[in-house]
Amino acid sequence: MLPSLQESVDGEERELESSEEGGGSAEERRPERYSNSYYCLYSYQGYSSSEQAVDSDDGSPSSAAPETPSAEDFSIPEFRVGCYYCLLQQEKLLETATVETNISPPEYVTCFLGGSEKGLELFRLELDIYVQGLKTNLDSEKSNLETYIKPYLRSWFEDSVCPIQRVVQLFQEKLTFLLHAALSYTPVEVKNSDERIKKDIHRFLSAASLQGLVQEGTMTSLCIAMTEEHHKSVVIDCSGPQPQFHNAGSNKFCDDWMQAFLNGAEGGNPFLFRQILENFKLKAIQDTNNLKRFIRQAEMNHYALFKCFVFLKNCGSGDVLLKIVKVEQAEMPEAKNVITVLEEFMRETAVA
Repeated sequence: MLPSLQESVDGEERELESSEEGGGSAEERRPERYSNSYYCLYSYQGYSSSEQAVDSDDGSPSSAAPETPSAEDFSIPEFRVGCYYCLLQQEKLLETATVETNISPPEYVTCFLGGSEKGLELFRLELDIYVQGLKTNLDSEKSNLETYIKPYLRSWFEDSVCPIQRVVQLFQEKLTFLLHAALSYTPVEVKNSDERIKKDIHRFLSAASLQGLVQEGTMTSLCIAMTEEHHKSVVIDCSGPQPQFHNAGSNKFCDDWMQAFLNGAEGGNPFLFRQILENFKLKAIQDTNNLKRFIRQAEMNHYALFKCFVFLKNCGSGDVLLKIVKVEQAEMPEAKNVITVLEEFMRETAVA
């Protein structure tokens, strides 16, 4: 059973604070610490299997591989932080490497340190994507390290961790429209904005999407169904002092979660925003599964059909959930009849 919305928000805030060693005073746990970030890039030269073991001067075998760096080689802050690291191999160099040299092409390990001890785990997907951007630009030219690689690494925290926080601060109460677009698989078009705002919005939508939590075929069908129904994308116009939404929708479910984001905005903790977003998605999936269970029961039980009515009325997102279930169970005649009745109920409720 998932915790209630407010319990999940309060609980994650307490967990993120208590994860720091020793607790400390409120002043010591100031929000500024979440912006502290560190990065490093290691390159190393490997050897083929025939070269990995050689004899030392005294005849004993020794390894030709370099030793693992000690902890003293890292710039570690006084408090606990999250750690992300990734091995980068250059495919083009691997393809052109010759057997005669017995030397593997250079490989790289990138390492990011920052945030709270557990918080960085929430951004694993974003960091994987970010590192892939680094991988395509690595080469052996030293000038490239200064002109591109170093600035790219320096921006990892702002570009991978902070977009959700920036979107919350930008839209405030209008965030409900963005949550509804993500929940309903409605395409979003951003106009008259700089590149950073546009990327932030699409990263937020990607993080808020239920992709990965439902089957891939269902995702495709949902996107097609929602696009055909609305015929229009949600348009965000950023030409004025405040962003303006056109063709946008919302519901009570999204309104409640929008308020959860605003309640968490005072702490300045980007990891809390991502945890709230994960809870938002999990609650939507839980409600969808509950509705599907009620519909299966309603195929043979009129009381279960009444439970469907009550659930759709009280969950706050019945308009979207019913469309999701309709797509998923399109090939089931019994469920189709129940869904038709529920759609009529939703229309009558909306008119009333």
